[in-house]
Amino acid sequence: MPIPREFFARHAVEIAPDLLGCVLEHQTADGLVAVELTEVEAYAGQSDPASHAYRGKTQRNAVMFGPPGHAYVYFTYGMHFCVNLVCLGNGSASAVLLRAGAVISGEDLARVRRTQGAASVASRDLARGPARLCQALDIDRSLDGADVCAADSPLRVRAGAGNPARSAKIMTGPRVGVSRAAEIPWRFWFEGEPTVSVYRAYLPRRRKPVTP
Repeated sequence: MPIPREFFARHAVEIAPDLLGCVLEHQTADGLVAVELTEVEAYAGQSDPASHAYRGKTQRNAVMFGPPGHAYVYFTYGMHFCVNLVCLGNGSASAVLLRAGAVISGEDLARVRRTQGAASVASRDLARGPARLCQALDIDRSLDGADVCAADSPLRVRAGAGNPARSAKIMTGPRVGVSRAAEIPWRFWFEGEPTVSVYRAYLPRRRKPVTP
């Protein structure tokens, strides 16, 4: 059964560490792929300069201002999708970015999606990073607004069974690749977990030189 909506009716910073070990699953015509979440990142809406909602509600981020327990999916760098889970509700736009996970079901399908006929991908890298996670689970903008608490939703979040082999220690540190409020330690991950993405600080994108 999916996690009840009450779970998400809290601030993102409270929910983020509790999401570690939970399972995100997407059912498609090709089959089901599920990942156990190992790394997440919290954003505090309009009070958070690093949040997509900081400058207010737009057509792109409208889901963030809605009820909790829904997916906010955005397109970035003209090539990648990332998925967040809306928290708190009441227009707060609080959300948690799902950064990485360990594939626990549908690994063969996830690998086909990730490789697309190219060289093989190691299991640890199938959903290591927010863009790879979305690619492995076939998440795109068509799932923006999906209710992850509904049993009949194709995109669902459920409680994990618990993995005794994994360290129970949760680490926290600065968020990845944000240009503002980068020092806030709202990224959470399992210590020693190989599927956690590599930390990269924000670097301004270089403009291509203009040929005279």
